[in-house]
Amino acid sequence: MDRITAAQVFVDVARSGSFTATAQRLSMSRSMVTRYIEAMENWFDARLLHRTTRKVTLTTVGEQCLEEVENWLDTAFELVSKVKSSESLTGKIRIATSMSLAHAQLMRPISLFIQKHPQIKIDIDVQDNTTDLINSRIDLAIRIASSPDLSLIGKPIAICRSVIVASENYLKSMPKITIPQDLTQHQCLSHSNFEKEIWHLNRDHEHQAISINSRLTANDATILLDAVCCDAGIAMQPTYLVNPLIKQNKLVSVLPDWSPSEMNIYALYSSRKFLSPTVRALIDYLTEYFIDNAWD
Repeated sequence: MDRITAAQVFVDVARSGSFTATAQRLSMSRSMVTRYIEAMENWFDARLLHRTTRKVTLTTVGEQCLEEVENWLDTAFELVSKVKSSESLTGKIRIATSMSLAHAQLMRPISLFIQKHPQIKIDIDVQDNTTDLINSRIDLAIRIASSPDLSLIGKPIAICRSVIVASENYLKSMPKITIPQDLTQHQCLSHSNFEKEIWHLNRDHEHQAISINSRLTANDATILLDAVCCDAGIAMQPTYLVNPLIKQNKLVSVLPDWSPSEMNIYALYSSRKFLSPTVRALIDYLTEYFIDNAWD
């Protein structure tokens, strides 16, 4: 029996706590998962997992060897990824990301990637919330954040800058905005997951934290952008989404001398499972693509 696959199954079960969840994630039957775990225990000549009808937990021996098995897997697959030619990359990658980022920036490089590697399949799950990658069977999450979830490994692949925007019609009917404090007199449209109640603005070495009045919130930037275009108020938007509209004079940059805090766009994957050569190749490709194709 394949020891690498058996080790991968053991690590996945140890982290998910479920034979069924691992079977679904690794696209194998539950009985096959059981066989791989039994093989691991035979090789170690020790019980690695406690099984009950409610949960699966590590034994003392299982806890002692888990990290070493993970390290061994990382080394094994890093070697495989170095030896295998890029043309032989295969498999399916399930990606979680937001609608705005997928629509504005990800589809181009991902399309180029699958054209380059015809044996790879990609499934995109559009969502804008923190995801349990293992239980959701997500291989890679592309997220905008000031800092990544500590339970995940995060590699920065691009910088996300933002700007405050409004429609000209909205601004005509409202008090002028010349300083950050003027925002308190306006209807602000807020992202549910980023600075929902307080906007942080920077100019040179000066910083302002403004408590904003928001009657409309959403968990995706494209929804807020639609609201801005409908003259509903002012929103903090990523430049990758609104720069074209500003250049076309369809939106107005508000307080252009003041900049919202920059955030990183991270490629996130679970520290609880091995990173496949295919996923690793996609992360490297996205990193290089955004270096060569940076937006303002």
